[in-house]
Amino acid sequence: VSRPEQEVDCSFSRGVCDWKQDADDDFDWNPADRDRGDGYYMAVPGFVGHKNDMGRLKLLLSDLKPKSSYCLIFSYRLAGERVGKLRVFLADKKPAPVWEQNKGKDERWRTGKIEIFQGTETTNSVTFESERGKGKTGEIGVDNVILISGLCPEDT
Repeated sequence: VSRPEQEVDCSFSRGVCDWKQDADDDFDWNPADRDRGDGYYMAVPGFVGHKNDMGRLKLLLSDLKPKSSYCLIFSYRLAGERVGKLRVFLADKKPAPVWEQNKGKDERWRTGKIEIFQGTETTNSVTFESERGKGKTGEIGVDNVILISGLCPEDT
């Protein structure tokens, strides 16, 4: 029996998701225009804040069906020398990130994937956290956030 896959577009310029800036962090993520001019992504410029300052952007997941798994797929970019770190946390349990990147080989956009397993506890949010590095230029950016029901597809 095949069931239709549920896909939720959480992109910033046209998505349907509920995004919130964390009020207890050091700085906010801001919209930045895409090169192609079709919408925007969320970014933290390299010069914002002081070393080790944090900025958190939270995706609220209120409508996910419990006891189902999802794949969170997103585009990210860490551009600039010593720009900092990008981490992803699930729910409000903060012990360790489920995903972390601290440097790009180049300044291109890359794709991140995280599997969210819904069990007895439902994941009610995903937090993208930017940590300020030593660099004064560049930016950390996130775009094209999509949730797909089921496991993450294998790279082909």
